[in-house]
Amino acid sequence: MKGTLAVTGNPEADRLLNTDPLALLLGMLLDQQIPMEWAFIGPYRLKERLGRLDATAIAAMDPDEFAAIVKGPPALHRFPGSMARRIQDVCRYVVDHYDGNAAKVWKGVKTGDELLTRLKALPGYGDEKSKIFMAILAKRFSLTPAGWEQAAAPFSDLTRRSVADIDGPEALAKVREWKKMMKAKGKTKADS
Repeated sequence: MKGTLAVTGNPEADRLLNTDPLALLLGMLLDQQIPMEWAFIGPYRLKERLGRLDATAIAAMDPDEFAAIVKGPPALHRFPGSMARRIQDVCRYVVDHYDGNAAKVWKGVKTGDELLTRLKALPGYGDEKSKIFMAILAKRFSLTPAGWEQAAAPFSDLTRRSVADIDGPEALAKVREWKKMMKAKGKTKADS
């Protein structure tokens, strides 16, 4: 796995996201109610604290011990307790359904609809988060199953509207500018 996502401002954290499927999955999970950079640097900080990112090990950890690790300092999220539970839930799901290998969530999928179904089955991944993640896989990792554009719409278009469109500081600024403009119009990132 090798991608072009550059959102954290930390080259090592971005390298982890671009080479470790679990890091990418957890970064997207954390991407809510906090700045994108903070969400996507979370897996790097978690790896620093644990020594490695391993879905099986995280799933098996005592929930209170794991919550203390997520709380830091610094906390990995604005809501570290609930996110610690969600991280463990995702890791358990990956263990139970994909032998602990996060890449198997998207490996071998034939269609965008199949990938969307798999992503939406992940704990904490709703429709919009799943579509954005699919767009990340397509735009940053060249994983483009048949029909992905329709399944990931509107995040598959050329508008710089989400983390899927970020490959560096300039793109991050454009996404922020677009979101600010949409907020001023009372619209969301899913609106055109």
